[in-house]
Amino acid sequence: MAILVCPLSRVAELVRARKPSHVVSLLDPHSPFPTPGGRHLKVSVHDITEESPGAIAPAREHMREILEFIGEWERSAPILIHCYAGISRSTATAFVTACVHNPGFDEEEIALALRAASPVAWPNHRLVALADAELGRNGRMRRAIERIGPGVSWEEAGENTPFEIASLFEVRS
Repeated sequence: MAILVCPLSRVAELVRARKPSHVVSLLDPHSPFPTPGGRHLKVSVHDITEESPGAIAPAREHMREILEFIGEWERSAPILIHCYAGISRSTATAFVTACVHNPGFDEEEIALALRAASPVAWPNHRLVALADAELGRNGRMRRAIERIGPGVSWEEAGENTPFEIASLFEVRS
């Protein structure tokens, strides 16, 4: 089943069209969260990679909450992951989701699949680093995202086009 990624402006449309069983919303604390129905995780964090006064940086407790939620996803229907622009927080969480559901698969190949699906994707490095540490990936997730390089900033792109990546990758023999 697919991992769907989109900006906030496209959530209702994708919920209607694809009927995800799980939705992850990563928005600034003062942003209104959508109400897609079903299993819905709301993560209130700013799209930052370092601590900043007056802002909520993604933290270990946020990542633990995300990992628990995506770990419960049974892949019988898609999972929808979104942030405001569909560029940074959501693409990082989609990458993390694919890594969780493919524990023996090469993280770099997952990152390359993400880049192929979205040239705009610019995964939040802090979220990826937190997941890398929690999952004991010894820096492999961080290096994979560094390898694909930055996408397009939200200032330039405005928002990303909805895209999807596979939830399961086949190990080649």
